[in-house]
Amino acid sequence: MSHSEDGGCVAITKTGSLEWPEDLEYMTGFGNSFSSEALAGALPEGQNNPLFCPFGLYAEQISGTAFTSPRRLNQRSWFYRIRPSVTHEPFQARKPRHDKILSEFNQDNCSFTPNQLRWRPVDFPESPTDFIDGMYTMCGAGSSFLRHGFAIHMYAANKSMEGCAFCNADGDFLLVPQTGRLWITTECGRLQVSPGEIVVVPQGFRFSVGLPDGPSRGYVAEVFGTHFQLPDLGPIGANGLASPRDFYVPTAWYEDEAHIGYTIVQKFGGDLFTAKQDFSPFNVVAWHGNYVPYKYDLSKFCPFNTVLFDHGDPSINTVLTAPTDKPGVALLDFVIFPSRWVAAEHTFCPPYYHRNCMSEFMGLINGRYEAKAEGFLPGGATIHACMTPHGPDNTTYEKAIERGEDAGPYKIKDALAFMFESSLLPHICTWSLESPYRDADYYQCWIGLKSHFSTENGRKLVQF
Repeated sequence: MSHSEDGGCVAITKTGSLEWPEDLEYMTGFGNSFSSEALAGALPEGQNNPLFCPFGLYAEQISGTAFTSPRRLNQRSWFYRIRPSVTHEPFQARKPRHDKILSEFNQDNCSFTPNQLRWRPVDFPESPTDFIDGMYTMCGAGSSFLRHGFAIHMYAANKSMEGCAFCNADGDFLLVPQTGRLWITTECGRLQVSPGEIVVVPQGFRFSVGLPDGPSRGYVAEVFGTHFQLPDLGPIGANGLASPRDFYVPTAWYEDEAHIGYTIVQKFGGDLFTAKQDFSPFNVVAWHGNYVPYKYDLSKFCPFNTVLFDHGDPSINTVLTAPTDKPGVALLDFVIFPSRWVAAEHTFCPPYYHRNCMSEFMGLINGRYEAKAEGFLPGGATIHACMTPHGPDNTTYEKAIERGEDAGPYKIKDALAFMFESSLLPHICTWSLESPYRDADYYQCWIGLKSHFSTENGRKLVQF
């Protein structure tokens, strides 16, 4: 039996033996301290760990930071659950082994390349495949054991996780669905995540992924040793970009069936381990704290842009950042390129050609990316590593030049691309380089760029 916080009647979508309410209630805010109970009175009053918890529940803390982290950085939550998470059989190495998930990146399992890389969207699997088995690592850097680095994965799945929960002991997951909704059940409650939204599941949380629409495909960023936070706004001021109030946190919900049989799949050092238990891991009746899963609707992002000439750097579109100890340098930034007005005068309006000390992984959720007329498809991906040149393809450049000064302001509509950007140099997984979905002719999109240089034209002066 399952229970929600409001106890009311809700419309249900059913797929197979699984049910998904169409409307969920959430709490709002980023970095807040939350409290939620699915059963009134289940939260203890005045202390975290009383001798007797209400309704005979167990108190259990989950810590996302060291106990002694400064108060402003400290993250932890308290669960009040029917049985504690420690009650399970010993973990065993999962068989068969998942060979395409990595958390340790070195020259034995990956390659370096300064070449521009692009992949077409993968096909959905033919056999039943859930989120865990459908996930594969594209690239990464660093080490989950050393608590510093990142991994970028993609997934293609067609089967909901049933009787199974995933737990990532290596780092935080940021999930970006591209096709098909995700139904995420966590120890704090449930979230429905549609394409155009993202969800962050912090390190250590047990969660299950349901697919109410059937096949689903998307992207996953993972960070080791740190957590995502909102970027500083600097001279922008107090408002803009992603607003803290637009982040949604689940309300308490629990399953209290015993002897239903659950498998816990734990990712640890990139390897998967499994343990059996005879009760649901989603048996948390009440909880409070600031270490929580959350989702965000990317359409609520308030972009900033040029109103006279030239471009702002793409960092102006940062939704979330996982910082390093060096100010202004990210372990991983999550940057989006949403629908927006372009109003620059005397300016080449597509993204400029550049080489970057940061490395960039790009994905496309829908529409067409403004720098690529063809070839970069929704569900596909590109990698441009440190100092690898990239920018608009030949067709995009020529169309922008043809429009000239008479183009006027225009709106980029019905498009949503994103970028994972890191200060670390990515190792590219062998299977990524050997994938049949890799576009080996990607470089050709720039070969047609021709010289427009002419001493007869002279220098065109820009006047304002």
